Amino acid sequence: MSGPLAGMRVIELAGIGPAPMCAMLLADLGATVLRIDRPSPPERGVAQPLGTQVLLRNRQTLLLDLKVPAARDLVLRLVDDADALVEGFRPGVMERLGIGPRECLVRNRRLVYGRVTGWGQDGPLAQAAGHDLNYIALAGALHGIGRADGPPSVPLNLIGDFGGGALYLAFGVLAAILHARQTGRGQVVDAAMVDGVASLLAMAYGMRAAGVTTDARGTNLLDGGAYFYDTYQCAEGEWITIAALERRFHDELLQRIGLDAADFPAQSDRARWPEARSQLAALFATRTRAAWCKLLEATDACFAPVLSLSEAAEHPHLRARGTHLTIDGVLQPAPAPRFSATPPDAPRAPQPPDADAALAGWLPAMDITMLRASGVIA
Repeated sequence: MSGPLAGMRVIELAGIGPAPMCAMLLADLGATVLRIDRPSPPERGVAQPLGTQVLLRNRQTLLLDLKVPAARDLVLRLVDDADALVEGFRPGVMERLGIGPRECLVRNRRLVYGRVTGWGQDGPLAQAAGHDLNYIALAGALHGIGRADGPPSVPLNLIGDFGGGALYLAFGVLAAILHARQTGRGQVVDAAMVDGVASLLAMAYGMRAAGVTTDARGTNLLDGGAYFYDTYQCAEGEWITIAALERRFHDELLQRIGLDAADFPAQSDRARWPEARSQLAALFATRTRAAWCKLLEATDACFAPVLSLSEAAEHPHLRARGTHLTIDGVLQPAPAPRFSATPPDAPRAPQPPDADAALAGWLPAMDITMLRASGVIA
């Protein structure tokens, strides 16, 4: 593998959501990631064909029954040559299997042991089950999503699982690897989704402290309260977005859609925001989304259409950037971000478990043969 993380070796203990997303991000950028799963994996969400499980791309899978001492010993042997291990189980699971941080760091003192959970490794809720929606609710993010006269809106699981979980785990693991390479000392990274989501809310806390926003849902600048930062429906039922926060962009928007700023409510007059929204809603409903795109795209009106996943992949801007790619017929995002000096290879489709391929480069071929003969690996 090429890429900025080429040469980095990571062990992934198979799970769902943020841990495999973190592993994919590292593998996309060139890290060698060995995924260890159970011989009879439990159901993880909605059943999907292997090729459509995009989070599993770019790495090999080894099946091991970690309740068998010889399999546990194999994992510890692999830890000897790893830069990091990532796992997403409830606190205590890895310790009960005998491959917790204590056992691993004794063998490899420079190892980074990355752990991602919803509630964190400690605290009153640490052992409770949960999912993205629960974590972003407790962290304060969900409260601000939705209209003022409605309930909190259920978003995609981007904020907790992937924003507050996978990205913070990847960031923490890479930071700890840098430290380990400087000092020779590894450590445990405790990436809790509630902590990550709280961190993502840093600007929101600052705006609240300054009195720029309040806790009232759907009444503020960035939550749909402002008519100039909102969605509008078009003539055929499709939707567009307007985000003309700055005065100069607001003025350009009005000019391009044919409204006289002198006759329009002042942007700063919050009492007239509903009136301004009604005018814009009525106007945007007179043309199709395509017509508004023709008029407003690539201008400083801060405009974009609301696109589905398939539509997004066909948009000229994203096509020009190569933001999406298709692997074995499966549309998916390309690796991100971009690197000028160390671009990564094109991603490989998820592969079925293959002990020889998975352990190649980790163990000598003779040792793999012996493990197979002993029944440790299938």
